[in-house]
Amino acid sequence: MLKIGSHVSFSDKGLLTATREAISYGSSSFMIYTGAPQNTRRKPIEDLYIEEGKALMNEAGIGEIVVHAPYIINLGSYKADTFELAVRFLQEEIRRTDKIGVRNIVLHPGAYTDKDADYGIARIAEGLNEVLDGTKETNVNIALETMAGKGTEIGRSFEELARIIEKVGENDRLTVCMDTCHMHDAGYDLIGDPDAVFSEFDRIVGLDRVAVVHVNDTKNPRGAGKDRHAPVGAGFLGYEAINRIVHHPELKDRPFILETPWIGQEDKTQRPMYEAEIALLRGNTTERFGDEFLSDVERLHHFFGKQDIDHREFVLQTWEVLKNDAKAKKADPREPMDRLYQLVAENRILPELSEEAINQRITGWFAGKSLLVNA
Repeated sequence: MLKIGSHVSFSDKGLLTATREAISYGSSSFMIYTGAPQNTRRKPIEDLYIEEGKALMNEAGIGEIVVHAPYIINLGSYKADTFELAVRFLQEEIRRTDKIGVRNIVLHPGAYTDKDADYGIARIAEGLNEVLDGTKETNVNIALETMAGKGTEIGRSFEELARIIEKVGENDRLTVCMDTCHMHDAGYDLIGDPDAVFSEFDRIVGLDRVAVVHVNDTKNPRGAGKDRHAPVGAGFLGYEAINRIVHHPELKDRPFILETPWIGQEDKTQRPMYEAEIALLRGNTTERFGDEFLSDVERLHHFFGKQDIDHREFVLQTWEVLKNDAKAKKADPREPMDRLYQLVAENRILPELSEEAINQRITGWFAGKSLLVNA
């Protein structure tokens, strides 16, 4: 079965809370931060409900899960105190990850700030050597994430990841986390030729190192170097490209983790589209939502067809306007899904449904008419 899930909360009762949330989305995998990603405060390991969470995972058929290292870790820093904190705290996170029973911890490699890329690569490798040397007792790999190229971050190219790996002595404990948004924003053609992208990665780094895949659409065109996630189908990648990646034979059996934004007209009504995205990518929407889901999606196709709105053209044209026409953006800053929801709500196309349910069906509409035939 496809291993797919999302980032879930690890607050309150730790692994038990995370597993319950994952189950609510129909997940077969999930990703957690062991605490807030912006700070070093952490609960004692005995307060994380690990055994209870594992029991529920087993009951639900959830196997491999993933930990993400906090954002405050920067192994590329030239500042001694920042570097030393990164090394020490990453070692602590790896030990916590090992006690939870997780094999891979995803890490943003780091940023070189006031130095240069060569310095950053060497500094990150130096830090990884120290981290790995100090955590030999664990069974945890560090999954270096492919980055978008924002600011001075390292990992924006396969070559940069390869150079880091080459400089690390115990690099058998280094794996890779591919991120679809980041790779697209870094310039890789995941829409037109994903086979070539994966072949290039295999030649430079090795596909055998890929341990995790973050599944995100993107708010930016290829090569923008921005790193702005969008819901599946609501960005420049689109549902079809993402679906091909998730089912690509070269990535078989990896856990696929959604980090897509929550959607809603107001903060208090925002909800993730994880449940719909997982069902669509797994191919079990009818099983998950019932026959009425496809009937509702068909109603959307009929309505938007009468409005002469194509799902891909609408999304791409909306982003083009928002990015290139400051006056139009000021007049209407709404993103594609917000605009589509408003159209559906104003025309009372699905009046009996909640905001979340309508957005789930818009997510289904993004998958195109093939969903109606193949579901």
